[in-house]
Amino acid sequence: MNADELRAKQAPLKQLYRDQPEAALVVARAEGSLDPNEIAVAVDAWHGKVTAGLHKAGGGSGEEACSADMLLEALVGCAGVTLRAVATAMGVTIRSGKVIAEGLWDARGTLGVDRNTPVGLTEVTVKFDVDCDADRAKLERMIQTTERYCVILQTLKSPPRIGMEIV
Repeated sequence: MNADELRAKQAPLKQLYRDQPEAALVVARAEGSLDPNEIAVAVDAWHGKVTAGLHKAGGGSGEEACSADMLLEALVGCAGVTLRAVATAMGVTIRSGKVIAEGLWDARGTLGVDRNTPVGLTEVTVKFDVDCDADRAKLERMIQTTERYCVILQTLKSPPRIGMEIV
């Protein structure tokens, strides 16, 4: 897809969202089934199920997916797609590349070993290794624009209100 094709696809959507802002509200949803025998949940993923379980640092076998890794995978997917869209809109040809997300969490918090240790990722770094025809300054603008429009990255930077309820 080139920049003109991308603009042509997005133009009617942008106009719709300008005219009817409520049409731009999208519900994202995930669901998983609890395993009655193991400390695991089968998450309905895009192409099948992924079983999430305890990380080895939390007492798991390491055979199931780690939910922190799954979060970083979502970040990599979103940042990569956003970067490709930005590059396309800017007329930049990407020959190849990688998006790498790394996160740090302290198992003492998750296991309740130290109540002062945070639970969850405390540092996340996203790295871009891109072979493209843009110079360094243009590549930096592409990364800044990617940061601005990546849904998962912005969600992590400005967390949403989160509610928990029993259904």
